[in-house]
Amino acid sequence: MLLPTALSAALLAPAPIRPPAVPLIVCDPYFSIWSCADQLNTDWPRHWTGAVNALQMMLRVDGTTWRLMGAAPPTSAPARQLSCEVRPTTTRYRFAAGPVEVALSFRTPALPGDLEQLSRPVGYVTCDLRSTDGGRHVVQLYFDHSGELVVNEPAQPVVWSRPQLPGLTVTRMGSAAQPVLGRKGDNLRIDWGYLYVATADPAQVAVVGHEAARGGFVTAGKLPSEDDPRQPRPANDDWPVAATVFDCGEVGEAAVRRSLVLAYDDLYSIEYLGQRLAPYWRRHGWGAAELLRAAVADQAAVAQRCEALDAQLLSDLEAAGGPRYASLCALAFRQCLGGHKLAADSTGRPLWFSKENFSNGCIATVDVSYPSAPFMLLFNPALLRAMLDPVLDYAASARWKFPFAPHDLGTYPLANGQVYGGGETGEENQMPVEECGNLLILVAALAQAEGHAEYARAHWRVLTTWAEYLKEFGFDPGKQLCTDDFAGHLAHNANLSVKAQVALAGYARLCELLGQTAAASEYRKLAEEGVAKWEAAARDGEHYRLAFDQPGTWSQKYNLVWDKLLDLKLFPPAVAAREVAFYLTQQNRYGLPLDNRSGFTKADWIIWSATLAERPEDWHALVDPVFAFANESPSRVPLTDWYWTADARQRGFQARTVVGGLFIKLLADEAVWRRWRTARESP
Repeated sequence: MLLPTALSAALLAPAPIRPPAVPLIVCDPYFSIWSCADQLNTDWPRHWTGAVNALQMMLRVDGTTWRLMGAAPPTSAPARQLSCEVRPTTTRYRFAAGPVEVALSFRTPALPGDLEQLSRPVGYVTCDLRSTDGGRHVVQLYFDHSGELVVNEPAQPVVWSRPQLPGLTVTRMGSAAQPVLGRKGDNLRIDWGYLYVATADPAQVAVVGHEAARGGFVTAGKLPSEDDPRQPRPANDDWPVAATVFDCGEVGEAAVRRSLVLAYDDLYSIEYLGQRLAPYWRRHGWGAAELLRAAVADQAAVAQRCEALDAQLLSDLEAAGGPRYASLCALAFRQCLGGHKLAADSTGRPLWFSKENFSNGCIATVDVSYPSAPFMLLFNPALLRAMLDPVLDYAASARWKFPFAPHDLGTYPLANGQVYGGGETGEENQMPVEECGNLLILVAALAQAEGHAEYARAHWRVLTTWAEYLKEFGFDPGKQLCTDDFAGHLAHNANLSVKAQVALAGYARLCELLGQTAAASEYRKLAEEGVAKWEAAARDGEHYRLAFDQPGTWSQKYNLVWDKLLDLKLFPPAVAAREVAFYLTQQNRYGLPLDNRSGFTKADWIIWSATLAERPEDWHALVDPVFAFANESPSRVPLTDWYWTADARQRGFQARTVVGGLFIKLLADEAVWRRWRTARESP
C-alpha cells in the first residue's frame, strides 16, 4: 500500500542545496558511503568517518571513456555533471558524457514503516542512458568497488569469490580474518561479513587489480577473463576491485537502463548483554542468497514505494516549513536511519541500536535517542519501542543499581553495559536529570502516538523510580552534565529544569491513561508548582536565564517543545513567545547559538526552538540560517549537528542520528503526524 495522497515524484523537489556530503548508500553505521565533493567524479566516495570507500563508474561511448564516479583513472575524462538532487530515500545525478546523457541514482530502500525492508542492508545503483544528438552510440558501462569497503584499514587482507545464483551475476568480497564483532569504537569501519554486488542484467564480472580492471575497460570496454588468483592479500596491494561491465549495445533516444544491487551481510550485527544478535532480516533463517534474490525481485516495487514516500514527505515538509526546511530534512532522512542498526533477539523482537558517531562511539545513548526520536515517532512508533526496549530492559536488570536512568549500553557494536561517566560503578559524570527526563518524555510521547500507555505499564517500576528522582532533584539540578555535555557541567540549569517539569507532567499523563488518578493529580500538581517556581527563578527581563543564579545569561529552551507537542498545557504560552522573540535578537549569520557562552550551536535544537514559534516569519527567520549553514559550510562531512554560527564550520560530530530531530515540526501538526504514523507501507 502506498502512502495516502501520494504524489508523483516529479511534482515536488526540495530547495536547491549544495550538501556538505551527499548520501549514496547509507544503510547502517558500517555500510555508509557518501560523496564529499561537489562533483561525483572528482573524488573517491567515502565512509561517513572520512575514510575512502572507493566506488568507480565509467561510461565508454564510441570508444571514448567518461568518468562518472571516482578520482581515477586519469585516462578517463570526467563527464560533465549537470545536477545533483538529494531526496529522502534517493540521490539523483545527471551527467553529459559526450552525446549520451546519464541519469544515475543511488537508492537506499529506507522505508521506516516496513521493518523487514528497512533492515535489509541494500543499496540500488541505477543508470539510465539516452542519446542527446539524435544518433545511436555504442556504449559500455563500468562499475567497481575496492576492498576498502570490507576492512577497517587498507593493509588488512581481503578475499573474494563469485557465488552462483540462478539469474544473477554476483561477486563477493570480505576480509580474510573475519573477526565478527571483534572491534568496538568510534572511528572504525567493518572488517567482518561480506559485500555482494549482484545484477540481473547481462554483465561481465571480474575481481582483479584496479589497473587491470579499469585499464582494460578504458582500452577495450572489457574486463580480464579470469579473476586474480592472488588471495588473500591486503586491500592496498594492487588494490583488488570487484568490477562489473555492461555491454549496453547501441543507445539511442529511448532510455537504456542497467542496475546493480550492493548488499552487505554482516552475519552478526550487535552484541547485547553477552548475546550476539543477527540482523533483523535474518531472523527467519535467511542468508545472503535469499537477501540478494529478494532485493533484485523487489527492486521495481521498492522504487515505486520510495518515490511515493519521497513525494509525499517533501510535500508535507514544504507545507509545514517551506522548501528550505524540506531540503534539510531530505538530507537528514537517510543519515538518521543510517546511524542505527536493526537487530533481532532470540524471540525475533526488533531492537534498534544507535551509534554515537564521532562523539564517543557509544551505543544506544539515551540523550542521542531523545533528539532522534521525532523521526521514529513520526514514521513508525514501533521503531521507538525497539529503541527503548534494550535500555529499559537493562535499567530494570540487577546490573543497573542507580535510582536514575542510564546514559548508554556500551561502545558500538557491543551493548554490554554503560561505559560513559561512572559506568555501572559510580555517579561521577552521569546525567541523572537529563536521562530520566528523556526517557519519561519519550514514553509519554509514545503513548500519545499509540493512544494508550500499555508500553509504560510494562516498564512501570523503572519509570516510577525516575519520576520520583525528578520529584526530588529535577527542579533545581545540581552541578551535572546535560546532553550538551561538550559545554561542561552546569548547576541550576534552567533548560534542564524545563525538561524535568515536562517529564513529570508526562508521567502524570501516563498515570492518567493507566487509571492511577491520585498519582496523576499528584504529579501534575508537582509539575505545575515547578513551573511557577521556574518562571520566578529563571526570568531575566524579557527572556529566561541559562542558569537560575546567572543574571544576564540566556540559552535555548528547546525542551519546551514537548509541552506543545504533547499538549500538556504546562507552561504559559508567554514563556515560549518571550523566548522566541529574544532568540531573534541573538542570531549570527548561520544560526542561533546554543547559549551565551559560545558561538557554536546544535542544528537539531534550533529546529526544536523554532517549532515554538507561532508566526511563520519567526520560524523562517530561525530555520533559514540553518539551511545556509548546510548549503555553505566548508566542512565537507555528512551533516554535522554541532557547528560555529559565525562561519558554518564543523565544531564536532558528524553523520549523527540526532538529525532525526529536524522532523519535529511535522509532529506539531496532529493531522500530518496521525497520517504518517498510521500509514504502513507493504509490498
